[in-house]
Amino acid sequence: MSRPQTPVLAADAIIELVDLPDKPIVLIERKNPPPGWAIPGGFVDIGESVPDAAVREALEETCMEVSLQCLLGCYSDPSRDPRGHTVSMIYVAQAHGKPVAADDAASVGIFDPADISVPLAFDHEQILRDYLEYRNTGIVPAIT
Repeated sequence: MSRPQTPVLAADAIIELVDLPDKPIVLIERKNPPPGWAIPGGFVDIGESVPDAAVREALEETCMEVSLQCLLGCYSDPSRDPRGHTVSMIYVAQAHGKPVAADDAASVGIFDPADISVPLAFDHEQILRDYLEYRNTGIVPAIT
């Protein structure tokens, strides 16, 4: 029996900077298409768990060692990534220190999650709205 064709799997981490007042978050400006600012993350490697991929991608793109706090959700709309159907597991993470852009990140920024005025890639605007709901209420958003 042949293996079915399935979407590509990705893992992203919304990184809260716990050393700073009000725990701002880290976003990266993408070096590669599609353009825009994004939650740090990337594709899961063969043989790698999804949480391990989220931690690895955060380190590769921001030079920050993160601690995953919870799974915010699974985002799977087939149109969410213009490169093709990609399913992304989004984690809330915490880190100490200052981020530094590396790997696929052209630059890195620290943002108040309630006031982001840069163009966001993919469906990250919706994901950050869901994150704010979680942050304000403690309730993980409903599955859509």
